[in-house]
Formats: sequence, C-alpha cells, structure tokens
Amino acid sequence: MKNKWMDEADHALLHTYNRYPIVLEKGEGVYLYDTEGKKYLDFAAGIAVCSLGYGHKGYTEALKSQIDLLLHTSNLYYSRPAADAAAKLAKAAQMDRIFFTNSGTEAIEGALKAARKYAYTEGSGKFEIIAMEHSFHGRSMGALSVTATESYRTPFEPLIGGVKFARYNDMESVKEQFSDKTCAVIMETLQGEGGIYPIDPEFFRGVRELCDERGALLILDEIQCGMGRTGTMFAWQDYGVKPDIMAMAKAIGGGVPVGAFAMTEKVAEKSLAPGDHGTTYGGNPFVCAAVSKVLDIYEEEHILEHVKKVSAYLEKKLDALAAKSDAVKERRGKGLMQGLAMNVPVGEVIAKAQEEGLLVISAGGNVLRIVPPLIITEDHVDEMIEKLKKAL
Repeated sequence: MKNKWMDEADHALLHTYNRYPIVLEKGEGVYLYDTEGKKYLDFAAGIAVCSLGYGHKGYTEALKSQIDLLLHTSNLYYSRPAADAAAKLAKAAQMDRIFFTNSGTEAIEGALKAARKYAYTEGSGKFEIIAMEHSFHGRSMGALSVTATESYRTPFEPLIGGVKFARYNDMESVKEQFSDKTCAVIMETLQGEGGIYPIDPEFFRGVRELCDERGALLILDEIQCGMGRTGTMFAWQDYGVKPDIMAMAKAIGGGVPVGAFAMTEKVAEKSLAPGDHGTTYGGNPFVCAAVSKVLDIYEEEHILEHVKKVSAYLEKKLDALAAKSDAVKERRGKGLMQGLAMNVPVGEVIAKAQEEGLLVISAGGNVLRIVPPLIITEDHVDEMIEKLKKAL
C-alpha cells in the first residue's frame, strides 16, 4: 500500500528504479525498520555497502566529529583525512597509489583511463581492452563499454570502441581475443551482478601470466567483492594474483558515497599525471574520515577472521537449503557474497521474503543474491534461513 513518501518519490524522481513498496527509516545493527515500524533482517546491506551494519558507535562518532571540523575543500589542498585514508587503503590493498572517487563507476572510468594512458606513455600503440561476458562494471559510458549485458548497452550505443569480450573462466577464449593492440584485461574477481560466479584459480593465474607475456595490464573490479566480503581484505589476495590496477567502492566507506582506484608504482609512473584526471568531491575530508575509520574498525574488531568463520556456517546452511528445496537449483559464491540460482522467479521469492521481514536482492540469471553486513552472526544466519524457507 502506497503512502505519501512513495507518492512524492514517484512524482519527483526519475523512474530508473522499480522500487519495492517499503520506505526505510532507520537501522540498528543488521536490522532495518520502515516507517510503519516493521523490522527487517537485512541480508542486502545496501547492495554490499553497509559492511558494519547500521549505527556502529565508533563509525558514527567519527563522522560526527568530521562534520564539526570540515566537510569539503577541494583536491587543490591537502587534508589529514585524505592522507590517512589513502595510506591505510594502499596498505590494505597492497598497492602503491590511490585515487578517490565518488562511486564505483567512476573508479572504473579512472582505471580504464589509467590503462590507456600507460599504453600511450609507453608508445606501444595499444588501446584495446578485453572484458568478460556476464560482467557488470557500472552504467556510465565508459563502464558500460566493458559491461557485457546487451540490454544495458544497446540503448546507448555507440559506446567507447576498442573493447572485446571473452568468456569468464575460459582461458582459450581470452587468448582468442588478445591481439598486438591489447593494452588491458578487466574483470571482476568474483562476478556479482552477472550472477555470482567465483573465479577459477587456474584461469586467474593464466590471465595474469598472459598479460605479463603480452605486455598488457590486469585491471580487477573489486567494487562488490572487495573489502572483506570474501574473507580477505580484497578477493584477489586469497589467490595471490595481484592486479596492476584495482577498482573499489561500496564497503570501503561503510555507507558514504566513496570509491577509489589503486595502482602499482610502475603504472603510476607512466599513467595519470596532473591534468589527466580529476574530481571535485572525490576524496573530500568527510568521506575519507569514513574510509579511515572503517579500516580501523576492521582491524580492531577482527572483521576478516569473523567473515571466514560465519561464511563457512552460511555456506553450510545454504547448501542444506538448496539440497532440500526444489525451488533452488544451486548455490555459488564465496564468503559473504553468495547466490542461489532459482528454479522459480526470483522476484517472487524476494517479495515473499519481504513479507517475512527479510531483505534480499537479485542478480543476473534468476539468482537470489545474499550480501549481508559483515558483522552478522550464526544466529542471524539461522534467522535468515528460517525466513527464506517460509518465503520459498
């Protein structure tokens, strides 16, 4: 049933989302509450953003303190929060240089520009980029150009040229797309929007070796799967296959709009220089205070160790559910980024789950996507399973 906030939104906002009939008002821990007072167990986390849940005292106090000091200047000046956040994030990412953006899509744009500028500086004449089928990197023109889904791309073509698509986890397909013009390969370490597909370790190593042999850069999109979601700070760290450039966002700010792309010193020396790239809001003191505090909390509260423990329990419970339910085809995923491929319309499952007080979302290919806050406990997993059983 619609209320005045839904009516106002439907009249004033551009209709680019088919929103669920819920007006969320506040959050506490891993629960959200709507304006009618209904309580929801949140296993969507703002699409893998709110890794610390809602109302974490240390996090909110850090943001309040920064509001009292300074919200924004510009990147024409230094700021203490930006310096702190960049140093901590570079260490966590095992990279050398950081550029803060406002979103994941902007992080992808910067990563693509950095790869092409590197090839330009090298004088290689390379410009082609290989992306993957089932990929999703964002909705700007550059990010769409490396996103494979035709329904996202077609209305906005022609997009940026020089992009080829290979099959994820198919090494021969990648080799077929390589040419003497290939400057970079871009892929998600764990595909999200495209259907929750984990990367094959042998494929991962093979792509890295091929890039090294042919003088191409490897760009990893860790916007959704990064920042602890798979049990390591970034998903590639569990495989030992380091990228040259990495895009991140979502959980790095715990809820404020911030992204970043990182690169090695080798790439930084030959890619983006003063005048090549910029942002008005990216990396301002407020969002950087959030990034800095999130990284502190991860370390202080041993978030990565917790994710490894609770995700093993989640996988066990989801496997048991899949084995018993005809509605579920299979489970796939890693850590606290899981997907259930459904034999029934996923939209109907999501609607029924909402009635039971559970928030979950979908991914491509009729998949139920489960990306809860990283602070969930085994009790929360049990609660989610019971609600999902009722929905099914």
